[in-house]
Formats: sequence, C-alpha cells, structure tokens
Amino acid sequence: MEAANVYTQDGTVDLQGRPVLASKTGRWRACSFLLGYEAFERMAFYGIASNLVNYLTTRLHEDTISSVRNVNNWSGAVWITPIAGAYIADSYIGRFWTFTASSLIYVLVFL
Repeated sequence: MEAANVYTQDGTVDLQGRPVLASKTGRWRACSFLLGYEAFERMAFYGIASNLVNYLTTRLHEDTISSVRNVNNWSGAVWITPIAGAYIADSYIGRFWTFTASSLIYVLVFL
C-alpha cells in the first residue's frame, strides 16, 4: 500500500509512459525554470513593445499610422498564440511536448 504513495497521484507519466516518482517531479526545480522563463519572456515582450513603433518609423521608414497598426497586430498575435498553443496541447500533442517545442522555437528565434 505504501509503494503506491511513492508515485504521483494525478496520473502524471514520464516520456516512456511510466508513472512518475513524486520525489523526482515538480517543486523548486520546476518553479525556478518557470520563473526564469517567464522573466525572460516578459523582458523580451516589453523591450520589443516599447521600442517597436520608433524602430518602424525611423529605421524602416514607415508612416506612423502603419507602424502603430503593425504593432497592434503584433501585440494581438502575441496575446492569441497562448490560446492556440493550449488548443494544440489539449487536443493533439500534450502539454509537455507543446511547451518543449514552443520553448525550443522561442530560444532559436531570439538567440
């Protein structure tokens, strides 16, 4: 009976489909990764958002109306992609692979 309590009780499995040991998952290791990831993501978003209109008007020589429209479209795309990612994760490939793939794309694009 005590052996069953060693594993997580929420149905979590590893990459091979085996039950996960409760002592090997979550806690501060996962929390520190998520906090660091979120901090870098927020810095990237607000750093780009604060300077994008200026960049589009001075470097790319767009008029102000076009640059503001492009920034608003970009901002809308940034806010809607988590909903699309949630749909893909829940319907098709699972939360782990969705998070892994999106993190890999994010790192490759912004490095």
